[in-house]
Amino acid sequence: MDEHVLVGLTAVVALGVGAQWLAWRLRLPSILLLLTFGFLAGPVARSFWHEVAISPDDLFGKLLLPVVSLSVAVILYEGGLSLSLRDLPKVGGVVRNLVTVGMLVTWLLSAVAAHWVIGWDWNLSLLAGALLVVSGPTVILPLLRHVRPAGVIGPIIKWEGIVIDPIGALLAVLVYEVAFAAAPGEGASTAVMGVVRTVFLGGGIGVVAGLLLALLVRKHGIPDFLHNAVSLMLVTAAYTGSNALQGESGLFAVTVMGFALANQRFAKVHHIIDFKENLRVLLISFLFILLSARLEFADLRELGLTSVLFVLLLIIVVRPIATAVSTFGTKLTLPERGFLAWMAPRGIVAAAVASVFALRLEESVPEARALVPLTFLTIVMTVAIYGLTAAPLARRLGLADDSPQGLLILGAHAWARALAEILKRENVQVALVDRNRENIKSAKMAGITSYADNVLADHLLEEIDLRGIGRLLALTPNDEVNALAVQRFERVFDRAGVYQLAPPTERRGTKAVPREMHGRLLFGRELTYAAFNERFFGRGHVFRATSITETFSFDAFRERYGDNVVPMVIRRANGDVAVITAQQDNKPRAGDTLISLGPREEKSVDDKKRGKKEDGETDPGNAIPLPGREGMGEG
Repeated sequence: MDEHVLVGLTAVVALGVGAQWLAWRLRLPSILLLLTFGFLAGPVARSFWHEVAISPDDLFGKLLLPVVSLSVAVILYEGGLSLSLRDLPKVGGVVRNLVTVGMLVTWLLSAVAAHWVIGWDWNLSLLAGALLVVSGPTVILPLLRHVRPAGVIGPIIKWEGIVIDPIGALLAVLVYEVAFAAAPGEGASTAVMGVVRTVFLGGGIGVVAGLLLALLVRKHGIPDFLHNAVSLMLVTAAYTGSNALQGESGLFAVTVMGFALANQRFAKVHHIIDFKENLRVLLISFLFILLSARLEFADLRELGLTSVLFVLLLIIVVRPIATAVSTFGTKLTLPERGFLAWMAPRGIVAAAVASVFALRLEESVPEARALVPLTFLTIVMTVAIYGLTAAPLARRLGLADDSPQGLLILGAHAWARALAEILKRENVQVALVDRNRENIKSAKMAGITSYADNVLADHLLEEIDLRGIGRLLALTPNDEVNALAVQRFERVFDRAGVYQLAPPTERRGTKAVPREMHGRLLFGRELTYAAFNERFFGRGHVFRATSITETFSFDAFRERYGDNVVPMVIRRANGDVAVITAQQDNKPRAGDTLISLGPREEKSVDDKKRGKKEDGETDPGNAIPLPGREGMGEG
């Protein structure tokens, strides 16, 4: 085996995964670090120490572009899996406008900018404009998870970013065919036939492949351990077959395949979706390192300040105009339109397609060599500018909360629902997540926002509405699930905003989950899931809200109830929410409301007749009664 090739492949994987991890630690857009690492390992290393530089063309030879193309196909397939028909009634009209009229406006204005600012001829300018209309799930989804915009604007941006990729790739192919490959006089007919064949052949192949996979899963035609392998096989077959019938229609086919598979209702495919999410992370790491390592200093030096001006025009002129045209007459508010106008980062599809066309044209059109560095400059600048400014802008426009106080509760079993219900009565925003559908059904019947899903699935962050939610309470009986949820959501809520129940007493040994993986322990070190069950079911304790006043302080509350009551959540007088931990680092003050679990208190007959109410005593309507015992979900 060629040791140089082995070392090169290992370096690509190590740099890609290392960049992803470092970006997570530094809370930066991962694409910025991926491009930086690839650039350092490619053109920079070639300038100073050629022997250690990564050379993608030497590693893969003629296989480089086919490998890149198949990888992009898998990424777009995974993007299609994240699209839900449930969003269309609310966002369909705006998305349609953005990927048709908005795309055409972006293309034409970008071409004009490339012609007048950079100085390219019209054919190359039109091709560059077509390449740069795309966005993509590799950049859009991480930004949306970070910003968490409210309302319909998030689904609109997600749909546009995924759907426009295959459409933009098709546009680039048509421009290439008309401007560089078609015979004189055949341009219009070539374009029309290309669109028709892509829609019907690519779309048909995608639908058939998606439904075929669902049917095989439903009928147990393939064993469970082959589901992901067969899925990957059908993706590559759909992509290659569609491209064979109509050039570059494969991206459309695999996006449609993912969409068809995700929205069918006769087969469970969540495990396939989870696998593709993990595969996407590896492919993104792999592709950005390879493509940025192919850059050359000479190409970058040729860009100059005119290219920077070109990208700035895309951001501050082209995108706002395209958004204004696409949203004219819609019900979007002015802040929503403003945020939409400031969200158009470019991703891996633009880089991959630009690399393909640059190779095709570099001999006949020498200026085409600049397509790739210009595309990478666009990716770097758009990701950096949008990534650093999107969250502050969303808060400034009122589309994201600056200090969200709501609680996301993992577990929808009986006492978690009772806690959520009294929190809701006290105007604390709350949402429940549980895999047990019966628990979720009961929660929804009680009017509590609930999601029947696995809290560890990546798609959950895209589907649940985290607007106003700022903390996680992991309340399942499974300490491992609680700890994994904490690890997952500390990237969303920060380490200070993730809490979990104390681990079971019998698990506090050498095989217990390491302490550093736990979140902040809730309520008390002895208050495990089993302890809450014993209080709630065994002793008949109920949740209640108690007003803390000058005459009935928290110390008086403690003196009155002692250890019979578990203080849990404080609703501050100013609307803030504080969660009580095992360290008791939060105490209610006068004007606050304390949510606790304790014994049921009954007034005497004489007190009831007189309507007597002691200072600090809870109204009977605020106590949540004991329901019957039922199944315990594990989130």
